[in-house]
Amino acid sequence: MTQPGLYAAADRLYTSRTLSLAQPDPGVLRKAQRGDERAFSLILRAYETPVFNYVLRLVNGDRSLAEDLTQEVFLRVYQGLPKFSARSKFTTWLFQVTKNRVLDELRAVERRPRALVALDDIAPLEVLDAPVERLEEIDTLWRAVQNLTVDLKMALLLRDVVGLSYTEIADSLEITLATVKWRIYKAREEVQLALVREGVNFGTGTAAAAEEA
Repeated sequence: MTQPGLYAAADRLYTSRTLSLAQPDPGVLRKAQRGDERAFSLILRAYETPVFNYVLRLVNGDRSLAEDLTQEVFLRVYQGLPKFSARSKFTTWLFQVTKNRVLDELRAVERRPRALVALDDIAPLEVLDAPVERLEEIDTLWRAVQNLTVDLKMALLLRDVVGLSYTEIADSLEITLATVKWRIYKAREEVQLALVREGVNFGTGTAAAAEEA
């Protein structure tokens, strides 16, 4: 049985709920593909934050690295736009480019150890006025996410943070739909077990009562 979305019970703490990421205006996209810098700047403004937040969590809160990688991702997007085929969703392609750049960096990191980033240095999602105890629980949740393998973390963040569909995630990560569902299920299970070990209980929640088949 599919478990509730990772943030279902904590939705009221956030300024925005996870929704499907919108596609760019077709006219703007076509202009950007022809090299129109103003059109590309509109695309950049629309997707820079989701990409940055996704990358930031994948590199365990290293803001400087996340900023550099995000810039490199959009440079690759700008260079690759003329060849982008509208037969696939732009967001699918965008996060495929992001995945490839981040994996390159993570492989490089394995060869050159980096200083650990304290959890306090990781930028949290924007929250409304929440009690200190609740913020501590959210920190614990992100720590549990941080401890996932990169494969599980990528799938989980694309679903529960970015808001891509299972099909989009499969295309972005270049894996099967069945593998996507298993990774997300496994990631949520590991996070929930970690929260139980820490004595954290967000409750049952209702926001993700209807997961995709």
